[in-house]
Amino acid sequence: MRKLSEQLKETTEFLKEKGFGAVDFGLILGSGLGELADEIENPIAIPFAEIPHFTVSTVVGHAGKLVYGTLSGKKVMAMQGRFHYYEGHSMQKVTYPVRVMSALGVHSLVVTNAAGGVNENFTPGNLMLITDHINFTGDNPLIGENEDDMGPRFPDMSHAYTAAYGEVAKKVAEKQKIDLQEGVYMGYSGPTYETPAEIRMSRTLGADAVGMSTVSEVIVAAHCGLKVLGISCITNLAAGMQSSLNHEEVVETTERVKVQFKELIKATLVEL
Repeated sequence: MRKLSEQLKETTEFLKEKGFGAVDFGLILGSGLGELADEIENPIAIPFAEIPHFTVSTVVGHAGKLVYGTLSGKKVMAMQGRFHYYEGHSMQKVTYPVRVMSALGVHSLVVTNAAGGVNENFTPGNLMLITDHINFTGDNPLIGENEDDMGPRFPDMSHAYTAAYGEVAKKVAEKQKIDLQEGVYMGYSGPTYETPAEIRMSRTLGADAVGMSTVSEVIVAAHCGLKVLGISCITNLAAGMQSSLNHEEVVETTERVKVQFKELIKATLVEL
Protein backbone atom coordinates (compact mmCIF):
# COMPACT_ATOMS: atom_id res chain seq x y z
CA MET A 1 0.00 0.00 0.00
CA ARG A 2 1.23 3.51 -0.83
CA LYS A 3 2.33 5.68 2.05
CA LEU A 4 -0.13 8.28 3.33
CA SER A 5 2.32 11.06 2.46
CA GLU A 6 2.47 9.87 -1.16
CA GLN A 7 -1.33 9.79 -1.43
CA LEU A 8 -1.58 13.27 0.04
CA LYS A 9 0.94 14.59 -2.48
CA GLU A 10 -1.21 13.30 -5.36
CA THR A 11 -4.43 14.70 -3.89
CA THR A 12 -3.05 18.14 -3.06
CA GLU A 13 -1.39 18.49 -6.47
CA PHE A 14 -4.71 17.64 -8.12
CA LEU A 15 -6.59 20.23 -6.05
CA LYS A 16 -3.98 22.92 -6.72
CA GLU A 17 -4.28 22.24 -10.44
CA LYS A 18 -8.04 22.76 -10.07
CA GLY A 19 -7.46 26.18 -8.51
CA PHE A 20 -7.28 25.49 -4.77
CA GLY A 21 -4.93 27.98 -3.14
CA ALA A 22 -4.18 29.26 0.34
CA VAL A 23 -6.76 28.13 2.87
CA ASP A 24 -7.30 28.95 6.55
CA PHE A 25 -10.33 27.01 7.73
CA GLY A 26 -11.59 23.54 6.92
CA LEU A 27 -15.34 22.96 7.26
CA ILE A 28 -17.06 19.58 7.57
CA LEU A 29 -20.79 20.03 7.02
CA GLY A 30 -23.00 17.20 8.25
CA SER A 31 -26.52 15.95 7.51
CA GLY A 32 -28.76 18.68 6.12
CA LEU A 33 -26.14 21.38 6.78
CA GLY A 34 -24.34 21.35 3.45
CA GLU A 35 -26.15 24.43 2.16
CA LEU A 36 -23.60 26.61 3.94
CA ALA A 37 -21.14 25.62 1.20
CA ASP A 38 -23.52 27.19 -1.34
CA GLU A 39 -22.75 30.58 0.23
CA ILE A 40 -19.02 30.34 -0.44
CA GLU A 41 -17.92 33.15 -2.78
CA ASN A 42 -16.02 32.44 -6.00
CA PRO A 43 -16.39 28.72 -5.38
CA ILE A 44 -14.49 25.84 -6.93
CA ALA A 45 -16.55 22.70 -6.34
CA ILE A 46 -15.28 19.20 -7.09
CA PRO A 47 -17.28 15.99 -6.56
CA PHE A 48 -15.61 13.63 -4.11
CA ALA A 49 -15.59 10.90 -6.75
CA GLU A 50 -13.21 12.92 -8.94
CA ILE A 51 -10.59 13.56 -6.23
CA PRO A 52 -7.67 11.10 -6.02
CA HIS A 53 -7.86 8.84 -2.95
CA PHE A 54 -11.23 10.23 -1.85
CA THR A 55 -14.18 7.91 -1.53
CA VAL A 56 -17.87 8.84 -1.95
CA SER A 57 -20.65 9.63 0.50
CA THR A 58 -23.83 7.57 0.15
CA VAL A 59 -25.97 9.22 2.83
CA VAL A 60 -29.13 11.24 2.16
CA GLY A 61 -28.47 14.91 2.97
CA HIS A 62 -24.80 14.77 1.93
CA ALA A 63 -24.08 16.39 -1.46
CA GLY A 64 -20.62 14.87 -1.76
CA LYS A 65 -18.53 17.82 -2.94
CA LEU A 66 -15.37 19.61 -1.84
CA VAL A 67 -15.80 23.38 -2.16
CA TYR A 68 -13.04 26.00 -2.01
CA GLY A 69 -13.51 29.76 -1.83
CA THR A 70 -14.22 32.64 0.55
CA LEU A 71 -16.72 32.64 3.41
CA SER A 72 -17.03 35.44 5.98
CA GLY A 73 -13.83 36.92 4.60
CA LYS A 74 -11.84 33.74 5.26
CA LYS A 75 -10.41 31.27 2.76
CA VAL A 76 -12.19 27.99 3.39
CA MET A 77 -12.30 24.44 2.12
CA ALA A 78 -15.64 22.81 2.87
CA MET A 79 -16.77 19.22 2.74
CA GLN A 80 -20.37 19.31 1.59
CA GLY A 81 -21.14 16.02 3.28
CA ARG A 82 -18.70 13.56 4.86
CA PHE A 83 -17.65 9.92 4.90
CA HIS A 84 -18.83 7.56 7.64
CA TYR A 85 -17.36 4.44 9.19
CA TYR A 86 -20.73 2.67 8.89
CA GLU A 87 -20.64 3.03 5.09
CA GLY A 88 -17.89 0.43 5.14
CA HIS A 89 -14.96 2.84 4.88
CA SER A 90 -11.89 2.45 7.05
CA MET A 91 -11.27 5.12 9.67
CA GLN A 92 -8.29 6.20 7.57
CA LYS A 93 -10.58 6.80 4.56
CA VAL A 94 -13.14 8.61 6.72
CA THR A 95 -10.51 11.02 8.00
CA TYR A 96 -8.44 11.42 4.84
CA PRO A 97 -10.06 14.79 3.97
CA VAL A 98 -8.81 16.21 7.27
CA ARG A 99 -5.30 15.14 6.28
CA VAL A 100 -5.76 16.90 2.93
CA MET A 101 -6.95 20.07 4.64
CA SER A 102 -3.90 20.08 6.88
CA ALA A 103 -1.57 19.43 3.93
CA LEU A 104 -3.06 22.46 2.13
CA GLY A 105 -2.31 24.74 5.08
CA VAL A 106 -5.56 24.75 7.07
CA HIS A 107 -4.88 25.81 10.67
CA SER A 108 -8.37 25.25 12.04
CA LEU A 109 -11.27 22.84 11.53
CA VAL A 110 -14.96 23.64 12.01
CA VAL A 111 -16.88 20.38 12.30
CA THR A 112 -20.67 20.10 12.41
CA ASN A 113 -23.04 17.20 12.79
CA ALA A 114 -26.57 16.07 13.50
CA ALA A 115 -26.81 14.39 16.89
CA GLY A 116 -29.28 12.77 19.23
CA GLY A 117 -29.88 14.54 22.52
CA VAL A 118 -28.97 12.55 25.63
CA ASN A 119 -29.06 15.45 28.08
CA GLU A 120 -32.61 15.61 29.40
CA ASN A 121 -32.56 19.41 29.27
CA PHE A 122 -32.08 19.46 25.49
CA THR A 123 -34.89 19.78 22.95
CA PRO A 124 -34.83 18.99 19.20
CA GLY A 125 -33.53 21.99 17.30
CA ASN A 126 -31.01 23.02 19.97
CA LEU A 127 -27.44 23.72 18.89
CA MET A 128 -24.68 22.32 21.12
CA LEU A 129 -21.08 23.49 21.38
CA ILE A 130 -18.95 20.34 21.65
CA THR A 131 -16.59 20.71 24.60
CA ASP A 132 -15.19 17.16 24.54
CA HIS A 133 -15.94 13.73 23.13
CA ILE A 134 -16.03 10.04 23.99
CA ASN A 135 -14.79 7.63 21.31
CA PHE A 136 -17.15 4.63 21.52
CA THR A 137 -16.75 3.54 17.90
CA GLY A 138 -14.45 0.65 18.76
CA ASP A 139 -11.78 1.95 16.37
CA ASN A 140 -9.24 4.74 16.04
CA PRO A 141 -7.98 6.34 12.80
CA LEU A 142 -4.40 6.44 14.12
CA ILE A 143 -4.05 2.66 14.44
CA GLY A 144 -1.24 1.41 12.23
CA GLU A 145 2.05 2.89 11.11
CA ASN A 146 2.67 6.46 12.24
CA GLU A 147 4.46 8.81 9.85
CA ASP A 148 6.22 11.18 12.24
CA ASP A 149 6.00 14.15 9.88
CA MET A 150 2.19 13.82 10.02
CA GLY A 151 2.00 13.99 13.80
CA PRO A 152 3.13 12.30 17.03
CA ARG A 153 2.68 8.60 17.72
CA PHE A 154 0.73 9.39 20.90
CA PRO A 155 -1.15 12.68 20.41
CA ASP A 156 -2.55 14.53 23.43
CA MET A 157 -6.37 14.78 23.37
CA SER A 158 -6.63 16.98 26.47
CA HIS A 159 -7.64 20.03 24.43
CA ALA A 160 -8.99 18.49 21.21
CA TYR A 161 -11.71 21.16 21.06
CA THR A 162 -10.18 24.64 21.24
CA ALA A 163 -11.62 26.41 24.28
CA ALA A 164 -10.91 29.90 22.92
CA TYR A 165 -12.92 29.11 19.78
CA GLY A 166 -15.79 27.89 21.93
CA GLU A 167 -15.78 31.17 23.85
CA VAL A 168 -16.03 33.10 20.58
CA ALA A 169 -18.95 30.93 19.43
CA LYS A 170 -20.75 31.49 22.74
CA LYS A 171 -20.39 35.26 22.46
CA VAL A 172 -21.66 35.20 18.87
CA ALA A 173 -24.60 33.01 19.91
CA GLU A 174 -25.46 35.44 22.70
CA LYS A 175 -25.47 38.35 20.23
CA GLN A 176 -27.70 36.37 17.88
CA LYS A 177 -29.98 35.33 20.75
CA ILE A 178 -29.26 31.66 20.12
CA ASP A 179 -29.57 29.38 23.13
CA LEU A 180 -26.29 27.54 22.51
CA GLN A 181 -26.03 24.45 24.68
CA GLU A 182 -22.68 22.91 25.65
CA GLY A 183 -21.76 19.30 26.11
CA VAL A 184 -19.88 16.09 25.42
CA TYR A 185 -20.43 14.25 22.13
CA MET A 186 -20.24 10.44 22.21
CA GLY A 187 -19.40 8.77 18.92
CA TYR A 188 -20.89 5.37 18.04
CA SER A 189 -20.10 3.40 14.89
CA GLY A 190 -23.69 3.18 13.59
CA PRO A 191 -25.57 2.58 11.36
CA THR A 192 -28.15 1.50 13.96
CA TYR A 193 -29.43 4.09 16.34
CA GLU A 194 -28.57 3.34 19.93
CA THR A 195 -30.77 1.25 22.21
CA PRO A 196 -32.45 2.85 25.24
CA ALA A 197 -30.01 0.92 27.46
CA GLU A 198 -27.04 2.30 25.51
CA ILE A 199 -28.39 5.82 25.92
CA ARG A 200 -28.74 5.33 29.68
CA MET A 201 -25.13 4.12 29.68
CA SER A 202 -24.05 7.12 27.60
CA ARG A 203 -25.68 9.53 30.04
CA THR A 204 -24.01 7.77 32.97
CA LEU A 205 -20.64 8.07 31.25
CA GLY A 206 -21.10 11.81 30.82
CA ALA A 207 -22.42 12.20 27.26
CA ASP A 208 -24.85 14.96 26.35
CA ALA A 209 -25.33 13.92 22.71
CA VAL A 210 -24.62 10.88 20.54
CA GLY A 211 -23.85 10.48 16.85
CA MET A 212 -22.05 8.48 14.17
CA SER A 213 -19.34 10.90 13.02
CA THR A 214 -16.96 13.67 14.12
CA VAL A 215 -14.89 11.82 16.74
CA SER A 216 -12.47 10.23 14.26
CA GLU A 217 -12.14 13.50 12.33
CA VAL A 218 -11.26 15.40 15.49
CA ILE A 219 -8.72 12.75 16.53
CA VAL A 220 -6.91 13.27 13.22
CA ALA A 221 -7.24 17.05 13.55
CA ALA A 222 -5.51 16.80 16.93
CA HIS A 223 -2.83 14.58 15.38
CA CYS A 224 -2.27 17.25 12.72
CA GLY A 225 -2.14 20.06 15.28
CA LEU A 226 -5.31 21.79 14.09
CA LYS A 227 -7.52 23.99 16.23
CA VAL A 228 -11.11 22.72 16.35
CA LEU A 229 -14.59 24.18 16.76
CA GLY A 230 -17.37 21.59 16.93
CA ILE A 231 -21.11 22.26 16.90
CA SER A 232 -23.94 19.71 16.90
CA CYS A 233 -27.52 20.19 15.84
CA ILE A 234 -29.67 18.21 18.27
CA THR A 235 -32.13 16.77 15.76
CA ASN A 236 -34.03 14.40 18.05
CA LEU A 237 -34.03 12.99 21.54
CA ALA A 238 -32.11 9.73 21.77
CA ALA A 239 -33.58 6.23 22.10
CA GLY A 240 -35.90 5.77 25.07
CA MET A 241 -36.55 9.53 25.24
CA GLN A 242 -39.03 9.59 22.35
CA SER A 243 -41.19 6.91 20.73
CA SER A 244 -39.03 6.12 17.67
CA LEU A 245 -36.06 7.34 15.61
CA ASN A 246 -35.60 7.86 11.86
CA HIS A 247 -33.27 9.72 9.49
CA GLU A 248 -36.15 11.71 7.97
CA GLU A 249 -36.60 13.47 11.30
CA VAL A 250 -32.88 14.28 11.37
CA VAL A 251 -33.06 15.97 7.96
CA GLU A 252 -36.35 17.70 8.81
CA THR A 253 -34.95 19.24 12.02
CA THR A 254 -31.76 20.45 10.35
CA GLU A 255 -33.89 22.02 7.62
CA ARG A 256 -35.86 23.86 10.30
CA VAL A 257 -32.82 25.30 12.09
CA LYS A 258 -30.35 25.55 9.22
CA VAL A 259 -30.65 29.35 8.85
CA GLN A 260 -29.82 29.86 12.52
CA PHE A 261 -27.01 27.29 12.30
CA LYS A 262 -25.49 28.89 9.18
CA GLU A 263 -25.62 32.40 10.67
CA LEU A 264 -23.87 31.17 13.82
CA ILE A 265 -21.06 29.53 11.83
CA LYS A 266 -20.60 32.51 9.47
CA ALA A 267 -20.55 35.11 12.26
CA THR A 268 -18.15 32.99 14.32
CA LEU A 269 -15.77 32.68 11.36
CA VAL A 270 -15.67 36.47 11.15
CA GLU A 271 -14.45 36.65 14.75
CA LEU A 272 -11.90 33.81 14.61
